Amino acid sequence: MIRRSRFRPAWWLPGPHLQTLWPVVARHRPRLPLVEERVELADGDFLDIAWGARDGRENVLVLHGLEGSIDSHYAGTLLQALDRHGFNPVFMHFRGCSGEPNRLPRSYHSGETGDLETIVRLFERRSGRPLGAVIGFSLGGNVLLKWLGEQSDPGRVKTAIAVSVPFRLGDCAERLERGLSRHYQNYLLRSLRRSYRRRFSRIPSPLRVDVERLRSFRSFDDAVTAPLHGFSGVDDYYRRSSSRQYLPQIRTPTLILHAADDPFMWPRTLPREEELSAAVTLELSPHGGHVGFVAGRWPWRPNYWLEGRIIEHLRQTI
Repeated sequence: MIRRSRFRPAWWLPGPHLQTLWPVVARHRPRLPLVEERVELADGDFLDIAWGARDGRENVLVLHGLEGSIDSHYAGTLLQALDRHGFNPVFMHFRGCSGEPNRLPRSYHSGETGDLETIVRLFERRSGRPLGAVIGFSLGGNVLLKWLGEQSDPGRVKTAIAVSVPFRLGDCAERLERGLSRHYQNYLLRSLRRSYRRRFSRIPSPLRVDVERLRSFRSFDDAVTAPLHGFSGVDDYYRRSSSRQYLPQIRTPTLILHAADDPFMWPRTLPREEELSAAVTLELSPHGGHVGFVAGRWPWRPNYWLEGRIIEHLRQTI
């Protein structure tokens, strides 16, 4: 089902770019005291997680976006809100995103669901029950929807929320080469190149590539992401990792929050209603940008609407 969102953008943040950038540059980033833990993986690598250790509460797992972390603008206040409303927050860093490079040449990508599976199993074992919810932002939302579509048991998570999802990776790579959206691409590519250099300052790279010459997501994914993760090329990576094709298979109750003016993708990138399973609801707003959704009457009193909508959905469903 597709339904219209109740979100109304702040009048002082017109357009998708101001909605996208305001929380990045202006939002306070608090740190909730959490238990930090390193999870050793079967392949010799590791994942870093942070969690609330609140016995008896529903565990809610949060997944960040491309090159994000617990310091991303949407993370700290959401983790605080989850704790304040009686949930146990759990934050998962993708490989290499917690401040220390991961050990292996491979890292994370938009279609890597094995690491999410590892953390879900970990908390299933610890609590003896399904996760309360998983929330994914941007790339993390794509990983989440793909993982949900791969599940044979829809009861492993009570509900899921995906925000500003790049449903078709090829579309997003193309969109981010156009107009003002190139600035997001340039910013994220700088971070990806730094991450590559950090990782391969400690171990030899299996690739013969000068990452400084890679000036688009498509070129980076073709030269780095695809070969490091077993894809035959960028088109194979985008085809197999895009989440839109997995939406009909999702049986876990899932809410997708999205803005039609998201500057990371085209309007055609969004799924049609007939592509959504009966378990999936897409709440679509005409405005809101990419992980923006800033409301409020005055700049000195912004209302970060996403956070409230997420808590509302969790309280209604788990």
